[in-house]
Amino acid sequence: MNECQPRRGRWIRSTLKQHATVTLSYVIATIFIAMMGSSGASAGDAQEGRSTVSEVKHKHTNQLIHATSPYLLQHAHNPVDWNEWGPEALEKAKREDKPIFLSIGYSACHWCHVMEHESFEREDVAAILNAHFVSIKVDREERPDIDEIYMQATVAITGRGGWPMSVFLASDGTPFHAGTYFPRQQFMKILNSIAGTWETDREQLTRQGSQMRKHLLEWATQPKGGTAVIPEHLVADTGALLLRYFDTVEGGMRGNGTNKFPPSMAMDLMLRSYQRTGDPELLDAVDLTLRKMALGGIYDHLGGGICRYSTDPKWLVPHFEKMLYDQGLVSAIYVDAFQISRDPLYEETARGIFDYVIRDLQSSEGGLYSTRDADSEGLEGKFYVWTKAEVIEVLGADDAKLFCAYYDVTDSGNWNARGHGPPGPINILNVPRNLKTVADEQGVSPDELARRLKGMKVKMFVEREKRVPPGLDDKILTGWNGLMIASLAKGAQVFDEPRYADAAARAADFVLKNLRRDGKLLRSYRNGESRLTGYLTDYAFLTEGLLYLYEATFDPRWIMESVSLTDDLIARYYDADGGAFFFTASDAEKLLARTKDPNDGAIPSGNSVTALNLLRLSLLTGNKDYRKKAESIFQVFAPKATRSAASFERLMCAVDFYYGRPK
Repeated sequence: MNECQPRRGRWIRSTLKQHATVTLSYVIATIFIAMMGSSGASAGDAQEGRSTVSEVKHKHTNQLIHATSPYLLQHAHNPVDWNEWGPEALEKAKREDKPIFLSIGYSACHWCHVMEHESFEREDVAAILNAHFVSIKVDREERPDIDEIYMQATVAITGRGGWPMSVFLASDGTPFHAGTYFPRQQFMKILNSIAGTWETDREQLTRQGSQMRKHLLEWATQPKGGTAVIPEHLVADTGALLLRYFDTVEGGMRGNGTNKFPPSMAMDLMLRSYQRTGDPELLDAVDLTLRKMALGGIYDHLGGGICRYSTDPKWLVPHFEKMLYDQGLVSAIYVDAFQISRDPLYEETARGIFDYVIRDLQSSEGGLYSTRDADSEGLEGKFYVWTKAEVIEVLGADDAKLFCAYYDVTDSGNWNARGHGPPGPINILNVPRNLKTVADEQGVSPDELARRLKGMKVKMFVEREKRVPPGLDDKILTGWNGLMIASLAKGAQVFDEPRYADAAARAADFVLKNLRRDGKLLRSYRNGESRLTGYLTDYAFLTEGLLYLYEATFDPRWIMESVSLTDDLIARYYDADGGAFFFTASDAEKLLARTKDPNDGAIPSGNSVTALNLLRLSLLTGNKDYRKKAESIFQVFAPKATRSAASFERLMCAVDFYYGRPK
């Protein structure tokens, strides 16, 4: 897939069957079919559409110049007359009687950059957009409420989703057409076609929008909870079901084409299921996956940290962006697995992620930044890859021979970037052979090889730091900080490492001081400005982090803060009529739908994490109402979880705790 972050599709298949009547106009459908046949932008097209930053800066400035989001600011000097999402932009579309072009992405997204260079920096594309559309740009990381609604529409219309997301709306926000990445020429054809249809056959677009609006309202509506909670046996059943999805040769989950994402939540549940059943296949699948990831190119062997996902089944070639939430989720599963196996590779990998986050993503004030980009100097992965000649220049011939043998660096290279990465025989560091095999081949002892590699890695890292680094998205998001706080606190306990607890406490202090107003959490902070009402995931993830921080330090402050956040969450997000929690607050901006989506995707569902938080707080405080609220989550989502348990990995972890005997 072309998208930066393809979505797992199994959870919407039944919905798609129910709404097969959602159609496109004949003209738009013809263009869309052509778009679906494209495998991506050619190198020539990307270069043709690329403008220098200095040229664009001096010529154009749009409304995004007032934004705080680094992603929006990346587009502030496009010739496109971009607007931020808000009542002013929606009113503008209504006043000018134009459809809305909504573009959703995030700052580290490689294909978002490609579409910007090919289309949004082009005068000819901007001319069409400015004449016939009101263009709105959204950072999906700041506005996940908008993203989830229009992602659902995109998947329903196209059968797949990803970023950049391109959605066409009426002025009331109703979507009538959608896609993801469009190459420039096809994008222009689609723009012209929709503009023409808007003028000549708007009724057809209105019908399509009405069908999609109905679909979205039905998708967002959850049935009221009954009296039955999710049954206990489903924990082990789901673990066994997930096992069937795992690749028995390379680890990870099959089903996303060539792409593989770290299946952290699935492995979390599989380890819990292993504890219940003792089935060694569950542990073997987790072990294989963790080892392949730790030794593959998806892990940064010089600087630590884990990339978002691999574009090949062997974990060699990642999209090189490093998201804070992945650092939190992936490091946590390595910590958990270490407690079972005591495998030093797991500790080394978890520590590598922790050290990377503290070194590169923690601000001087304590808050944790969001992302490192995939691109540097306009090329994907350029910061991370090496030619053999470069290694020899840094290490000298003798050491380079050992380093190249261990880290799979060859004259011919191991990655063909096909126009979007650096040209030539480049190599992604990875470890396809074990230390003893390489040592025997090179005529040294394993201990000597390990010692020398340690020094070589330091030299290579120092040399790499001289390069132009990938861009940093320095906004601080409450929920993502919570995920990392939780993992750092767990690591502090398991590895007896106080500096991890200190880093977690500094992040927690920052969020509670800067991202809370009148007792209510906010979503995003940058350059001294806090903004946007927090979402369910912000409350859930931060509370989880504070609970782990309490367990690491036994400072009662973290329990008191957890209780305060949970009480506000119940007051403003809990559905007193239907049970479970809404994604948005009762006093938040009203969108097309107020959702309670329980599915665990790239990050856990807010309801899943909240259920476990409530159960833990009930035990720690004696408040039985917290347990009842957790039970309401299990009651509301019991039918869905029973039908499609593999989409609810983190929710099943909460169910495991509910039926367990926690200490």
